[in-house]
Amino acid sequence: MEQCSPSSPPARLSTTEAPRRSDPDHVELAKTEVAKPPEVDPAKVTPVKSLSNRTLAMVDYYSTAQQPYYQPVCDYTQPEEEWDRDALLDPAWEKQQKKTFTAWANSHLRKAGTNIQIIEEDFQNGLKLMLLLEVISGEALPRPDRGKMRFHNIANVNKALAYIESKGVKLVSIGAEEIVDGNVKMTLGLIWTIILRFAIQDISVGELSARDGLLLWCQRKTAPYDNVNVQNFNTSWKDGLALCALIHRHRPELIDYSKLSKGDPIHNLNLAFDIAEKHLDIPKMLDAEDVAYSIKPDEKSIMTYVSCFYHAFQNQPKAETAANRISRVLRTNQDNEKLMQDYENLASDLLNWIQRWNPWLSNRSTDLTLDDVRKKLDDFRQYRTHEKPPRIDEKGKLETLFNTLQTRLRLSNRPAFMPSNGHLIKDINGAWKGLEQSEKGFEDWLISEMIRLEQLEHLAEKFRRKCELYDEWVAGKESYLRSTDYRSSNVYAIKALRKRHEAFESDLSAHEERVQQISSICKQLNEMHYSKIGPINDKCQSIVDQWNRLNSLSVERRQRLEEAEQITERLDNLHLDFAKRVSPFNNWIDSVREDLVDLLIVHDMNTIEQLLSTHNHFKSTMPDAEQGFEALKEYERQAAAIIDQHGFDRSLLKNPYTDLSTSTISRKWHEVLELIPRRDAALQQELNKQRQNERFRHTFKEKADHLGPWLEDQLGKAINIGLDSRIASLEQTIGQLKHIQQQTYENKPKIDELEHIHQQMQENFVFDGTGRYTMEALRVGWESLMTTINRVISEIENQILLRDSKGLSEELLNEYRASFVHFDRDRAGLDPEQLKACLISLGQDIRPGVEGDHDLQRILNIVDPNNLGRVTFEALVDFMTRENADADTVEQMINSFRVLAAGKQTITESEVRRELPPQDAEYCLDRLKRFQVGADAYDYTSFSRSLYSH
Repeated sequence: MEQCSPSSPPARLSTTEAPRRSDPDHVELAKTEVAKPPEVDPAKVTPVKSLSNRTLAMVDYYSTAQQPYYQPVCDYTQPEEEWDRDALLDPAWEKQQKKTFTAWANSHLRKAGTNIQIIEEDFQNGLKLMLLLEVISGEALPRPDRGKMRFHNIANVNKALAYIESKGVKLVSIGAEEIVDGNVKMTLGLIWTIILRFAIQDISVGELSARDGLLLWCQRKTAPYDNVNVQNFNTSWKDGLALCALIHRHRPELIDYSKLSKGDPIHNLNLAFDIAEKHLDIPKMLDAEDVAYSIKPDEKSIMTYVSCFYHAFQNQPKAETAANRISRVLRTNQDNEKLMQDYENLASDLLNWIQRWNPWLSNRSTDLTLDDVRKKLDDFRQYRTHEKPPRIDEKGKLETLFNTLQTRLRLSNRPAFMPSNGHLIKDINGAWKGLEQSEKGFEDWLISEMIRLEQLEHLAEKFRRKCELYDEWVAGKESYLRSTDYRSSNVYAIKALRKRHEAFESDLSAHEERVQQISSICKQLNEMHYSKIGPINDKCQSIVDQWNRLNSLSVERRQRLEEAEQITERLDNLHLDFAKRVSPFNNWIDSVREDLVDLLIVHDMNTIEQLLSTHNHFKSTMPDAEQGFEALKEYERQAAAIIDQHGFDRSLLKNPYTDLSTSTISRKWHEVLELIPRRDAALQQELNKQRQNERFRHTFKEKADHLGPWLEDQLGKAINIGLDSRIASLEQTIGQLKHIQQQTYENKPKIDELEHIHQQMQENFVFDGTGRYTMEALRVGWESLMTTINRVISEIENQILLRDSKGLSEELLNEYRASFVHFDRDRAGLDPEQLKACLISLGQDIRPGVEGDHDLQRILNIVDPNNLGRVTFEALVDFMTRENADADTVEQMINSFRVLAAGKQTITESEVRRELPPQDAEYCLDRLKRFQVGADAYDYTSFSRSLYSH
């Protein structure tokens, strides 16, 4: 926008001083350039009643005045910086301004029966300047000085300037001497100041005022006309069509706009000037040639002339008021429809998200593998940290949007918004509660399932190792038991075979425990529903069947060898004794080796302490075991001594009763000795890990015990702030809530830190001993606090909206709130009995008996249209103020359309487009129904009623 300067010359055209008033050439030029106003017949002039006799007496005196150039960029009611006194006006603009301002001044002075001819001369003595101010303001100025000397003139001009400044106008670089001296620039600037203050400043359109308001008024009035585009107060008026459009908009019978041509500006301008002077009592203030042929007509002259049209037509606002009302209602309806659509979209998206995650969280299938469970645990943590938090905010926004929409509908007398089936706030909350129920315990289930699967894998691995040991032992046993070697053996060999078989049976009995362990492990895996149980069952059945065969075969072989009696030799006895003792020792040492390499699954200090105790007890038995090991070696030394003593073949050293040898036992014994310190180290490492877990528990409990009460305290504060009616203003309430909200956001790192500690605890299988506040409880507390703060802020903002829209004082709203909180004991809204007591406390007349029941039912139909059984605070305030509120009603809408339709029962498309802005007109025509098919007549009554119905 261009800078609003009263003179606004494009460039200084001359550096010479303007000719003085005493210059004959200058006087002659002024007389030729300024059109002389028509002579006024004193007999036809009716004095203005508001003028005093003293003011009327000033008619015989003439003076001139000068303008202060002070306007800023966009407000024509504020002074600008001090200007250059020696700068010259553009001659063309000076001519336009002198003619326009002269005509404008005469349009007011003629009410007092006088006029002016040369503006810079006729205001010099200050008398007509004071008279002009009295006429346009209707107020009396101080008595003028009657003398004709220079100081009398200066005194009168100063009185006029003082009155102007008393109206809030700051005059910059202006003095009475310049007006008295006939300074043209100052005089024109002073008249422009008067025009701004008394003819333009009070113009207001929408939220704009003064120049911008006048420009917006012109734009709205000329918007439906072709070839008219009002953007300023200079070039937009050169072709005259804008002036003709203004006249036709308000007085269409005075001008035929369709016959005008943009290519004939002189005709258009003169036509507008003549019609305005003849029919609208607006004097001709401009020359058509000056406006049409000027590169940039003088803005002040155009604005002054156009303001006369505004004042001439301001007494005809009925149609405009009706159009504004319709536009306001239509825009409100469009805004409400958009909010409804936003609510439906947001609700649908949130419900779809809940429906997508609910089955996943509800699925507690036990058919998962360990890798599946670990992946699902990672997915759940991703859901917790990334998926759910934005949806919590969406849920809060959805509740805020619903409350705001209901408030807007109540304030505009619209029926309450009923979301589509399944999209009510209670439906959203129900779905959300179902999601949280599905989520509850899901993480613990995953952890427990992971532990169960790990235990299953451990049992399966243990089953495999025991089967490998069994297979290693059983290899060749069936072949041995089926052998017929006794048929070709002598008695001594048979004795040896019998002894060997006795050792075998002892060995067989010793391995029975291993077979039982294999069966027991298989049974556990079946009971725990191990996913790969098929091969294990097959292997177990194979071992049991084989074991039964071995027992049967062993019995058969023993029966065949019972005839052998030659087993009394010492060597045989030694071999037999060795075989009997070595097998249990070998089983024991195999079990020890197995235990020492067994996996450590520890989740608490008690378990590791028990394992340490068991291991220490085992180490305490090692001396006895070493004695047994030495005894076995002694058997071999004795057998070798017997063979060497009696010269037996060294091949007899091979024990015929067992495949075990002292070298094998020695190897296993040294392996055990090497495994013991490794087991010590593993147990110590696990002990350190459990101690670290204990520190995790302590750290989590300490931080949770600090954060948990803080969250509870902040939640209590947020709830109490929303219920406290003693707070001075609702804005302060919102400020306190936002302060709590900011503090809560600042404590978010503490929640994140606890989440990190909690995750470390889970990764180390720490599930108990965290104290009163679990991580899930802290999450719920955090979410409850944020949701409560957002909800209370939304409620307070709705109360502010109610207060401002209803014009309620803060004290009255606090009174309503105090009564509501007093009776709303369960904080769920007022039931009918509580509502009745609250209304009585607020001075509402509830009659006793049956009549009072009728009164209460009538009120309930208003404040609880959905029969929910509870009344909100907003509904209570709306009821207390709605009967006196100046709101748009159905009847007002119908009457407004009737005004636009000139009293007809229907309205045409052209009338809608002429009176309403384009966007509102299109919205209206899309929804209006034709009164008859094919006719240009629309039923505005049914359309108005539809805006206020479901």
